[in-house]
Amino acid sequence: MSLPEGESIGIRELRQHASRYVAMAKTGKRVPVTERGKLVAYLVPAEEPTSAYDRLVAAGQVRPARGNILDTLASFEPLEAAPGEKPLSEVLREMRDEERY
Repeated sequence: MSLPEGESIGIRELRQHASRYVAMAKTGKRVPVTERGKLVAYLVPAEEPTSAYDRLVAAGQVRPARGNILDTLASFEPLEAAPGEKPLSEVLREMRDEERY
């Protein structure tokens, strides 16, 4: 289970499902805890994250990517050149050739 962005859990929910939320904290997630609708605490990992990226994730300032970039890139179709224009691949090849000499 993962909390939706901006969601928090109440004290009762924490008591009833403590192991679930402790497991979330162990993976680096910061779990906001509320009492009567007011934020009172965060459940966070005990060990300090080692990298800057891990610290940003733990602080809730960065969301880890979901999915696979290769699947996303595979769904894009190459752009076709407008009639009478060179394809971008040819323009790029010409620019590279000019830089070499």
